[in-house]
Amino acid sequence: MTNSYQIIDEKTWKRAMHCMVFRNSIEPAFCVTFELDITNFRNKIKEQGYSFTLAMVYAVCKCANEIEEFRYRFLDGKIVLFDKIDTAFTYLNQETELFKVVNVPMQDTLEEYVKTAAKAVEEQTEYFTGPLGNDVFQCSPMPWVTYTHISHTNSGKKDNATPLFDWGKYVERNGRLIMPVSVQAHHSFVDGLHIGRFADSLQRYMNE
Repeated sequence: MTNSYQIIDEKTWKRAMHCMVFRNSIEPAFCVTFELDITNFRNKIKEQGYSFTLAMVYAVCKCANEIEEFRYRFLDGKIVLFDKIDTAFTYLNQETELFKVVNVPMQDTLEEYVKTAAKAVEEQTEYFTGPLGNDVFQCSPMPWVTYTHISHTNSGKKDNATPLFDWGKYVERNGRLIMPVSVQAHHSFVDGLHIGRFADSLQRYMNE
């Protein structure tokens, strides 16, 4: 089931010109990597016995949902703004060393989300359950490398505006746990300003 959305009237939309300019670019998406202090968050998650990965998916998608620019998509040639965006994430099968893509509806609380996501991970046997919906955020943890840059495969579909979120291996620095986080977004909808807002919001969530 698709989340509800509103169709944007491009004649009155303040971003129409910017959207058009970037929409026709050869590579309309751009990617930014920043450092996140996860010390408080990781300690809290550990105390509660939650999966760090699933808790991180929730935190990222909660903060991204709060920023309108991350909820715009192209749909059948039109521009739409979704009320809510759900989650999709990669999860490694330790035996085969292949990942599956798991879809989980966004929940109101971290507790509910982790519980729902853990159940979905356990029950899903296929690697891919079909093409991803337009109304998801894609998350892909990469806990083997403390990277400083990341890039993504390009399907060639210029109207694919699904934001991608990655995070790498965290390291200890001056007694704090620091982790690289990346955001890839479609420039028709998202600017550096919005990625800055997302980074600030996610850091506040980590600290709380």
